[in-house]
Order: sequence, then C-alpha cells, then structure tokens
Amino acid sequence: MATPASLEYAEDFVPEDEILQEARRRGIEVGATPLLPGCGAALCFLATVAGARSVVEVGTGCGVSGLWLLRGMRPDGTLTSVDVEPEHQRMARQTFAEAGYSGSRIRLIGGRALDVLPRLADGGYDLVFCDAAKQEYLDYLDESIRLLRPGGVVAFANALWRDQVADPTRRDPDTVAVRELGRMVREEERLRPLMLPLGDGLLVAVKLPPA
Repeated sequence: MATPASLEYAEDFVPEDEILQEARRRGIEVGATPLLPGCGAALCFLATVAGARSVVEVGTGCGVSGLWLLRGMRPDGTLTSVDVEPEHQRMARQTFAEAGYSGSRIRLIGGRALDVLPRLADGGYDLVFCDAAKQEYLDYLDESIRLLRPGGVVAFANALWRDQVADPTRRDPDTVAVRELGRMVREEERLRPLMLPLGDGLLVAVKLPPA
C-alpha cells in the first residue's frame, strides 16, 4: 500500500508548467477548482494512448483539464467542452490561447451538459471526460457510452469524492451519486474499468467492442 509520501510523489511526477499553474490560480479564484496535476497527466496519457482526435469534456472550468487533454490529442484533434458558466469558458479560452491552441482546435459550448450531450453524434468520440455536477454523473455515463466509439475511453473526476466514497456511512447526495457511478461502471458489461487513486480519484473505463 502506497504511503502518503509516495502518493504525493506520484501526484507531482509530471509537473505543471507556468501556463497550467496560472490557469489553476484563476480557477481557484473563481471557485472552479481544477483537478490536480496527477489527474491531468493521466488525461494527457489517455488521450495519447487513444490517439484521440475527438474529445468531449463536461465541465470546462478555467481550462486546466482541457489543456492537458489537448496536449495528448492528435495535432488535428478537436476538443468539445461544455460548461454552464460563460466566465469560466472565457478564462479557459484565455488559457488555450496562452498555450498556442487556435480556435479551430476548440469548440466551447455553453449550457447544461444534459441539454448539450444528446445533440452530439453517436460513436463519434475517442474520449469523454466528466468533471461537473456529481448528481448527474450517472446520466453522463449513459451519454458517454453512446458517444464513444468502441475502444474509446470515459473518465470521471472526483471518483473518491473527498475520501467519502469508501465510507459507507457517508450518505450525502453527491457521495451517494459518485458511489453509485462506481458500481454502475464496474458492472457495465460494455466497459472495462479502472480506478486511479490520483487527485480526488479518477475513474476510467474503455468501451469494449460488440461481442
């Protein structure tokens, strides 16, 4: 079992550069707390392994996770990012521009994810990353399975939710929703899951090809 020092070492193994650090600062200032560097590096890794050209992000924040994803995607890839907060997306656009990503690589869509996701194409995406309303995670899972091609990857942030998911006495709505997500992903025959103990937990799963 890894010690806290080893977990901290793993979290910081791939450090953030100045652009990511500045985006993180902006996010914290406006209450859009970004995922930690270990989770960001994992997203970059997953996008690279998947050869991702088309990625959906649920929860733009201020661009930290989106930038990690873009850096792992193919040079001709497009990131579609959905958020209800226009100010967060404005800051994310600033982050992407500072990192040298043009508007043609990024599609920012304002609105509730559950209003936007049903309009996206079936099987048209290589990776879906969700980091938004925890009580909507099960709905995001359904949409993600529909959106992904076989071999595509879905990832959920905060899958350990403040160390509360593993404690069965914790019954607040967000914790229950994230715990139920884990159960559903684990039991879903169309997915092969993995829980990564990075940051606040990163739940990932690959969509299997039809039997």
